[in-house]
Order: sequence, then structure tokens, then C-alpha cells
Amino acid sequence: MDRADKAQSIETLKGVFADAGAVVVTHYMGLTVAEMTDLRGRLRKEGASLKVVKNTLVQKALNGSVGEAGEALFKGPVAIAYGPDVSAAAKVSTQYAKENDKFTLVGALMGDTVLDAAGVGALATLPTLDEVRSQLIGLLNAPATKIAAVVQAPAGQLARVFNAYATKDAA
Repeated sequence: MDRADKAQSIETLKGVFADAGAVVVTHYMGLTVAEMTDLRGRLRKEGASLKVVKNTLVQKALNGSVGEAGEALFKGPVAIAYGPDVSAAAKVSTQYAKENDKFTLVGALMGDTVLDAAGVGALATLPTLDEVRSQLIGLLNAPATKIAAVVQAPAGQLARVFNAYATKDAA
């Protein structure tokens, strides 16, 4: 890899760390190509990506912004899972780590915050952005539905009373 390629890779990694909600750091030693492809497919379905990175290039891209704890995550064969949603990459990575012993979670970076493997597990339990939006819409719609039911209730009662008188007179 020549200097231009290294500079391009460093700029790409800077963009990944800046744009991603969370970057999950993993070890993938012993995974086959088919297993890596399966993991990439699962991440892609959730809008996330997986990238095998060189530790020296990552440390240059981070430029000491995460401190020693963040740089300690990047030891050995490392792949990063990332996406714009904070919990999507963590959910898929955690699930895959449970299914495959060769794939291990090391930690995660959220901006300047460094999480350990337990923190990644906690991050995986958070709802996704779409789930939060649907819950919020449900909460906003509930009062409107209740108000509509209360407003329509007297009119419905009047209609039932008129219907009762009409059927009484017809009989």
C-alpha cells in the first residue's frame, strides 16, 4: 500500500468515525469467507457495514481523540461494524457473536466515548431509530384517538336513542 492509498484509507476511516452512530470493534480470527459474507449481509439488511481495518491506519485516523482506552481496542485482527443508527451494528454483531465462537466483540466507540464488550451488549438492547419513531407516533396518536372517541360518544348515544324510538313506533 503506497502513501496515497494510506492517506485515502485514513480519510475514509475519519469519515466512518465521524458519521457513524457507533463503531463496534470486533475480532474475526478464524472466520471463513462464507461466515464473513453472511455477517456482512446481515449488517447490510440493517443499514450497517463491516470493514476489516489496519490498526495503524485506525490509530492515525483517530489521532488520539479517544485516548489510550480507545486505541487499546485495536489490537490483533480487527474488523469494525458501523452504521448511522446507534444500535443496528451492535445488535447484529452481538447476535452473531452468540452464534459463532470465533467472532468476538472487543468494544465500541461512540464519538469520544469508549465502551467495553458489556457496553456493546447494553447498546444492542436499545431500540432502533425506527422503533423509537413508531413508539413516539403511537404515543402521539393515542390521545387524539381518545379525544375522537369522547367527542363521537354523545352523537352515537343520540343515534341509538332515535333508533330505539323508531323501532318502538314501528312495532
